[in-house]
Amino acid sequence: MDASDANPRDGDFELVTLRNGARAVRHLGHGEVMHPATGPWQEAMRLYVEQPRLAERLRTPGAPLVIHDVGLGAGTNAVAALTCARALGGERQRALEIVSFEVDLAPLRLALADAAGFPFLQPFRDAAEALMRTGAWEEDGVRWRLHLGDARGRLEARPKADLVFFDPFSPASNPEMWTVPVLRQVRAGCREDGEGALLLTYSAATPTRVTLLLAGFHVGAGLSTGTKGETTVAATRRESLAAPLGERWLSRWRRSSARAPHGEALTPQLEAQLLAHPQWTIV
Repeated sequence: MDASDANPRDGDFELVTLRNGARAVRHLGHGEVMHPATGPWQEAMRLYVEQPRLAERLRTPGAPLVIHDVGLGAGTNAVAALTCARALGGERQRALEIVSFEVDLAPLRLALADAAGFPFLQPFRDAAEALMRTGAWEEDGVRWRLHLGDARGRLEARPKADLVFFDPFSPASNPEMWTVPVLRQVRAGCREDGEGALLLTYSAATPTRVTLLLAGFHVGAGLSTGTKGETTVAATRRESLAAPLGERWLSRWRRSSARAPHGEALTPQLEAQLLAHPQWTIV
């Protein structure tokens, strides 16, 4: 890695500057940029901290709140959650545990090396370096762990998740992470008791929502970000969704040319399974 270069590289990744001046990480192979719309910090805070009301959850006494961070990348989503927890100080009434999954730590190394471009990471530099070095870091009531390597087959990790930050590269660039079997693993790693669990992701594509439904989630519209009018929130319980998909979405899906889940054709059996989903039951 050449830190003097305006676009330093590490393995398959490089740093780039977005039109709005924010720094971001780009994959050299398929060219996809992490958090390309508004920059990494704004998107992380809006989608993964504000949307699930993380501060409110941490102010409510209870068992440790567990986040499965699928696609650590440059660490932005995880650090957004850590920043929220630390900012609460004495108001925080429960512990926080983050379990991050990542196959390549180059994006995190690049971001940590660019303190001016990723200033929000710097308060947790020691934490991120310990995570890369030993696979774990903790301070009072906060724990961060890393599963390094292919996440498939490991997504049912314990403890069960209250929140899932599902942020791998897009289905076009990273198709193996968006299939029904993989998202079923994610679903199996979610908490069932209490409020259940929420999954948050930037993709609002019809195949993404179909895949989540077939994987056993209830699915709803999420907040907008940048140029995206909607993102997606999935839940183990329909009542946890602020804006569950309903008949209007189902009507559009019936007319869509992209009706299949990611990675497979829409068979009559899958179509019947989707139409029989309890998502469509009026409660």
